[in-house]
Amino acid sequence: MRTSVLAGLGAYVPPRALTNAELCGRRPLGDEWIRERIGVASRRIADGEATVDLAVRAGRHALTAAGASGADAVLLATTSPDRLLPAGAPEVAARLGLGTVPAFDLAAGCSGFLYGLCVASAMITGGTCDSVLVVASDVFSAFLDPQDWLMSAIFGDGAGAVLLRAGAAGTAGGPGVFGPFDLGSDGSQADLLEVPGGGSRARKRRSAEPDGEEASPYFRMDGPAVLKQAVVGMCDSLTRALDRAGWPLGELDVVVAHQANQRILDGITDELGLAPGQVLSHIGTYGNTAAASVPVLLAQAAAAGKLVPGQRVALTAFGAGLAWGSTTLVWPGVRAVTEGDG
Repeated sequence: MRTSVLAGLGAYVPPRALTNAELCGRRPLGDEWIRERIGVASRRIADGEATVDLAVRAGRHALTAAGASGADAVLLATTSPDRLLPAGAPEVAARLGLGTVPAFDLAAGCSGFLYGLCVASAMITGGTCDSVLVVASDVFSAFLDPQDWLMSAIFGDGAGAVLLRAGAAGTAGGPGVFGPFDLGSDGSQADLLEVPGGGSRARKRRSAEPDGEEASPYFRMDGPAVLKQAVVGMCDSLTRALDRAGWPLGELDVVVAHQANQRILDGITDELGLAPGQVLSHIGTYGNTAAASVPVLLAQAAAAGKLVPGQRVALTAFGAGLAWGSTTLVWPGVRAVTEGDG
């Protein structure tokens, strides 16, 4: 049985840290309010760098960590593409010197990395490729209304990447092999998190109603509605993934969840009855980096020695779409190379 194995991790966060004090200025709701309601003290903001730029740096670090000179395919998960057309993944592949390998983008909101892992694993187990570089990169600050300080308080920029390789027969469920995936969506709630302007719907509407209101090019979110569903959504998805892997909840060591809000992370801890610290968090320093949040946290935790070979690790995410996903793996002895953290 052919399997897909985690071979290396990489992450890059921009050097500029935007603190709550700098963001809020003299507003009455400042640092204390943001820390209490969101859990963020600062976030990294890309200056002069776009999504592909961050993706290239994270992807190069993942290849270095794996000791690899190339990959057979590149998949870029992002919610903030550099352009509507073409996809950014071919440019990532070219700038990494990978030649004319297949490369494509995947848009699944903040769950994009989980979807990307599933697709890449299927490409490997199906024999299409022997290795796939999965990158999640977001410069979400480019899609935030400069006048909306609350959205700016939540989000940050960053990129994370993993290299997956074909594993030897009989290694299913072994170290580094991603377990069964649980993926889902609910498009009836698509308007809870969206960027209304820029796409074909807004363009056609503008053509039909030239004097009508122009659709906003900025991200908007119904925060309370999303918060209510995110905890339940990730817990349910995670439980299904554990069941499919045959893992009792009591044998789970670590959860790496999408870094949307510290209250959501605390809610997952409480809902599943986990110990404090079992659900990893770095949102206080980096904010919500959208599709990149899971791989950035994963790489940083691995580089810091917070993930130990043999641990049972679960990944989960929930976001725009609505879309969600989870999977499991036994942590392998694998290297991670990160840049900009600390």
